[in-house]
Amino acid sequence: MTTATTDRALTNEEVARYSRHLIMPEVGMDGQLKLKAASVLCIGAGGLGSPVAMYLAAAGVGRIGIVDFDVVDYSNLQRQIIHGTPDVGRPKLESARDSLAAINPEVDIETHDLALSSANALDVFHEYDVIVDGTDNFPTRYLVNDACVLLGKPNCYGSIFRFEGQASVFGAPGGPCYRCLYPEPPPPGLVPSCAEGGVLGILPGVVGTIQATEAVKLIIGAGEPLIGRFLIYDALRMRFRELKLRKDPECPVCGDNRTVTELIDYDQFCGVAPAAAPTADAPPPSDDATVEQLKARLDSRDEPFILDVREPQEYQICNIPGSTLIPLGELPSRLHELEGRGEMIVHCKSGARSAKAVKLLREAGFGQAKNLRGGILRWIDVVDPTLPKY
Repeated sequence: MTTATTDRALTNEEVARYSRHLIMPEVGMDGQLKLKAASVLCIGAGGLGSPVAMYLAAAGVGRIGIVDFDVVDYSNLQRQIIHGTPDVGRPKLESARDSLAAINPEVDIETHDLALSSANALDVFHEYDVIVDGTDNFPTRYLVNDACVLLGKPNCYGSIFRFEGQASVFGAPGGPCYRCLYPEPPPPGLVPSCAEGGVLGILPGVVGTIQATEAVKLIIGAGEPLIGRFLIYDALRMRFRELKLRKDPECPVCGDNRTVTELIDYDQFCGVAPAAAPTADAPPPSDDATVEQLKARLDSRDEPFILDVREPQEYQICNIPGSTLIPLGELPSRLHELEGRGEMIVHCKSGARSAKAVKLLREAGFGQAKNLRGGILRWIDVVDPTLPKY
């Protein structure tokens, strides 16, 4: 994919700025003008979006769009290098725009303050040449893929988890799309998020830089993009592996007999139930307990058994006094340790893993197991704000 060369010549300042590009035969003046005329949309201003947007701005991509609707949190700073400590509490779009303007004031930065959905994705994507997927959830990942294929836009894909990263280019002419690799999403909750499993802060820098490299190569028409190739990076072993990908003729989105011709409900497709916002007056579901109820019980010395199903390293960060740690992955083999227990209040970080634990416990005969709604994060917000949040 190449973009049309702009009629606008480079200014003397731009020649100085991009001189190391201009003396490369693979880029040169023509390539730099293509970059100046090009537009790239970054989905997310987080771990992957940070290095992508920063390097694209430095490279001279003329128009960079960013989609995000979050605010900067302390937990972002370990990897989202486009934001700094003074930005905590600011919208990520504002922080990212300021950082990119400082890197290269010649670049036009467009911000899209919205949650990407099937109702708006096509309209947003339509105005850009290349889409860079920096998402961290399956519904948005499938949405980005399908929108790119329907519009004929290349999708520079990346994903990260703990010490492993992945990258590829999907949706290019003749190449596979994300659904050729993963036709169906995994069952809900099977793959933990970075918020649950963690991520090495440097990892998105490596993967995001690869995504930015692929976007530049697509724009200037140089080299061999990651089309039909799936790159896997293992940071612990410092190894790169490459898998060959083929376009699936039966793919419902890009195959010979397509069945997906418009964007669908991706939360439903991925089995993600919309979460109801908790309110102070809303009664908890029958399998739930609130942190207020637990605090009242503890204060009255009517102390239920508190089961913490997080990982040991999470327990070291913060814990509810008196709780017993049995990680969710060990729970099936350690049920005998709970024999004779009556009521149990089960918690994790935010309530997702503990909900699975409660289901497992009830199926195993522990009928009085209840999920602590909102997990220890809710406990910190409401009961003990002196505990550190992670």
